[in-house]
Amino acid sequence: MAISTFDTLLQKIETRAARAGVIGLGYVGLPLAIAVARSGFAVTGFDIDPGKMVALEARRSYIDAVSNEALAAEIEAGRFQATTDFAGLAACDVIIICVPTPLTKHRDPDLSFVEATSRSIAAHLRPGQLVVLESTTYPGTTDDIVKVILEGTGLKSGADFFVGFSPEREDPGNQHYHTATIPKVVAGDGAEALALMKAFYGAAVSTVVPVSSNATAEAVKLTENIFRSVNIALVNELKTVYAAMGIDVWEVIDAAKTKPFGYMPFYPGPGLGGHCIPIDPFYLTWKSREYELPTRFIELAGEINSAMPRYVVGKLAEALDIRAGKALSRSRVLVLGLAYKKNVADIRESPSLRLIEIIEERGGRADYHDPFVAEIPPTREYQALKGRKSVALTPEDVAGYDAVLVATDHDRVDYAALAKSASLIVDTRNVFNRLGLSADHVIKA
Repeated sequence: MAISTFDTLLQKIETRAARAGVIGLGYVGLPLAIAVARSGFAVTGFDIDPGKMVALEARRSYIDAVSNEALAAEIEAGRFQATTDFAGLAACDVIIICVPTPLTKHRDPDLSFVEATSRSIAAHLRPGQLVVLESTTYPGTTDDIVKVILEGTGLKSGADFFVGFSPEREDPGNQHYHTATIPKVVAGDGAEALALMKAFYGAAVSTVVPVSSNATAEAVKLTENIFRSVNIALVNELKTVYAAMGIDVWEVIDAAKTKPFGYMPFYPGPGLGGHCIPIDPFYLTWKSREYELPTRFIELAGEINSAMPRYVVGKLAEALDIRAGKALSRSRVLVLGLAYKKNVADIRESPSLRLIEIIEERGGRADYHDPFVAEIPPTREYQALKGRKSVALTPEDVAGYDAVLVATDHDRVDYAALAKSASLIVDTRNVFNRLGLSADHVIKA
């Protein structure tokens, strides 16, 4: 009896004879590629950015989650290589798509990267391959877009090749979990595809969580991020309400979280950053229109979170007026922290960029300091800020600003020295209170 494509591929996976291809070597793709290589598979990474190839050839990682040593170890062991030549996809038995899924200006899904990548795979598709989408998207994308493009070759999913979805769960800067220890949700187009997904990811990560369909797995990822978006929006709204009442929202949260059941703490901030929370919920709101169902809760949360940068700048202007007798339009402001979260260099969707933009729209001058981000790289929405460099944080430099706006509470900052040298501090992260550095010139926002 002839051995089926499923049996052949499953045997390759189980014996680590399969070669994996990871398309998109960014915050998701590179850590995944190294984790898969560590588990014993040969891995080829694909990316269109030649700059990444230069860095990887030099054994230099540009992602915090992957150390230079870990990268070099897999390259020197012959388990990892990278290329811009997508013809190498033909030699891969498992192909994983880790490309961006941004929004358009009208908050509609932009699946152009997923579609283009699927067409690149289709050009080299052969029987006996497993194609996996990890990019966050709305339910139905894997089956309705990726699978359809691949089947345009004449090959059939479930017979000639296999399709699956497994949502990425990367958390930049997390010191407790990494790619191999975060439970992995997996799904496939049919029982055999699911079996292949379980075998492949089970070899690379500690825990695999199978679900019934690709659409279900896609919904899992959206649900995780919608949960966070809605709860952050709630505390952001509570912050504005309690501030008007003279109540400190951080004190309220710290007291509330002592309840051992029925409560989980979320904290307010200057807005949402990172790829996931500001973007992913809108993939579901867009898809829901097809079913004529409103998503008022999700959209309201997005509106509240999107309004936070302007609210914070309003508090900054008010503090300058009351405390310094100076208009924002005549003030120099130092934004502390460009990254969207502490102790990382990731500026994707960072509210700090929007804060700088709003301050300068109102006539002020804004500089920034970030120990992790030496220079603002090119971004799609803030092209005018490209090339600006992080300024020094010496007492003399700080004293030259009318206010310091704390947007990201990196640990590599001497907050005690900052409190002494700054004339006015607007703190969106409650870092000064947490460190016992509360003072009259430190205003929470």
